[in-house]
Formats: sequence, structure tokens, C-alpha cells
Amino acid sequence: MELLELSADEQLWQEVQTNLTQLQQELETAEIRQLLSYPHDKKGAFLTITAEVDNADSQYWAYMLLQMYCRWGKSQNYQLHLVEISEENEAGIKYATLEITTRYAYGYLKSETGTHQLQQISPFDVINTLRTSLASVEVIPILGESVEWEIPEKDLEITWPRYRGNVNRLETWVNMVHIRTGISVFCDQERSLMQNKEKAFAILKSKLFAIALAQGVQLDKIQPRQIKPLSNKLIREYILHPYTKVKDLRTHVETPAAVEVLDGKIDLFIKAYLQQLNHTTFVTQEALDNFKSLL
Repeated sequence: MELLELSADEQLWQEVQTNLTQLQQELETAEIRQLLSYPHDKKGAFLTITAEVDNADSQYWAYMLLQMYCRWGKSQNYQLHLVEISEENEAGIKYATLEITTRYAYGYLKSETGTHQLQQISPFDVINTLRTSLASVEVIPILGESVEWEIPEKDLEITWPRYRGNVNRLETWVNMVHIRTGISVFCDQERSLMQNKEKAFAILKSKLFAIALAQGVQLDKIQPRQIKPLSNKLIREYILHPYTKVKDLRTHVETPAAVEVLDGKIDLFIKAYLQQLNHTTFVTQEALDNFKSLL
């Protein structure tokens, strides 16, 4: 820019603009990364999307969310792997789980846990009816080998396909249920039955860990009746008709660029949530320190 003050140069001006855009993106990433200070923020994540209602509109909305997170992940150069999916005929899904193994995936995406609401003209209705659709998103950290406890096999109910002579159509799905809590996981995207079993176990382990953490207890002390899915809380509204807007109900951040958000540009919501989360933690710690000083 100092050189441009001395003499106008179109090529140099283009280079400056490119460098400034790149620096702005790097600064945005650095600002968000600085907010990721919780114990599991550096871990990868399992992200599960579930249509809240068994109809075409909600299932199509769940599919749109799956596409949104895939596009966001690719823009971050994250490694995405589809672990399970239940597809419907009308371009929708009942549920799907993404495995995102890159570092900090959980720290970024924990902001997405909750119910997402869409308002749009139904693509499945010939009379252009305005519909409201709901889908829940659950994000949990991938534990890997960082957590030492194991789930005894006697606590699990595991089912898989039983072959009856038809070896030409091998199915490899596995359904795993933790008997005491009723938490279940279904995996069908790996090549072998053993791989699906290992993946289902990894997801189940992470789910139980998240529940134990939320209840503040050890794994064997989880209270099944007190399991309250965090994904039941409405956190964000997406409006595509009669105008376009996306609003986060926790941080009150909103944008009219709904199409861009659905194309994966969700960093403004992630950053606002992390800033709010860190501010709340700071205020709580400050209040605790002030209380201790009075003792």
C-alpha cells in the first residue's frame, strides 16, 4: 500500500486486494480459534441430523442441513465421512451422522446443537403452501483413545443381518443399544460388518460420555430418566419466504443472506456463540473470585 501511494499500479492493486482478503480470512479463523479453550474443543466431532417430523418437508429440511454442514466442512478443508444415513424417496432423509475427524471440529460445531426451524414454500405441495419444518442437530466430541473407560459387552444389545443362503447380497449394518439407558446407534456406511460395529461402538461411547458429562456423574451412574437431549431446544430460525432471514435465538445474530448460510457460510453464528459462551464463563469466574475475596 505504501508502494501504491508512490505510483498507481493496477497489478499491484490487485495483489493488495488479494492479500487483504486472505489476511481477513486468516484473522477471522484466528479470532474463532482463540475462543476454543474448553477441554474437548480440539477433538473431532460426530454430527447427527434428525428430521423432527415424519413427513417430506421435515425430511427435506434435514437433507438441506446435511448439505449445509458438508459445504461448511469442505470450505474448512475438514475430513468428512458419512457414518449412517436413512434416505427417503423424495430427496430427503430421516437422519444422518457425519464423522468429522479434523482437530477443533467439535469446538466449532458445538454451537449447532439444538433444533433448527425452516419456513418456506413446500416443494411437495402443488398449491404453494407455506410450511414450517423442524430438524434437530446433535454434536458430540470424538473420544478416540483419550477416555480410558470401556462399556462392558454385557451392557450392550447388538444386532446385525443374519444371512440365509443369499451371499450375493451381503449387508453390513450394525445396530447397537446400551441396555440401561436405551441409547442406540445404527451404522451402515462402512465396508464390513466389523468396521460398522467399531464405528457404532465409538459413537455410542461418545454419546454416553456426553450424557455423563451433562449429568456430572460417572458412566455407571447415568440416570436414564434424567436424559434430556440438548437438541430439543430451538436455537435458530431460517426463513426463505416471504423474505429471507436467518436468526440465532441465543445470540440474536441475524442475516438476510439465508441462501449463503445454507451454502455453508455459518461462521458468523459460530463466532457469536463462542463469544457469548466465553463471556458467560468469564463473568461466572469473575463472580466466583469476588465471592472468594469476601471470605
